[in-house]
Amino acid sequence: MIDTVFFLLVFFMMASLSMTVHGGIPVNLPRAAKAEAARAPVSISISREGVIYLEREAIEPPQLTARLQERVRTEPEVGLVIEADTDARHGRVVDVMDAARLAGIGKMAIAVIPREARR
Repeated sequence: MIDTVFFLLVFFMMASLSMTVHGGIPVNLPRAAKAEAARAPVSISISREGVIYLEREAIEPPQLTARLQERVRTEPEVGLVIEADTDARHGRVVDVMDAARLAGIGKMAIAVIPREARR
């Protein structure tokens, strides 16, 4: 009986972890032919409307630089994943990348969904 309860506990823990959204808000990510898994402690999302979210909190680029600098002070090798909606303007993505560079972040990745393999 204890084994069964333990198994169910582990199953539900693993299932709940797979259903979580990676740090940011849900966005419609673009597709790419080659995509690699990238995990970073900092996640920035850009909505279709161009609103920038740092860990689910709406923020403007000047404030973003200051908040990221705080993070770099505590964790110098911090990485960043940008989750931009497919319809987000390119200029907003550049604003986020510029703010990250000004904050001292050197490792950045742009989140995408891998395209279906063609047969």
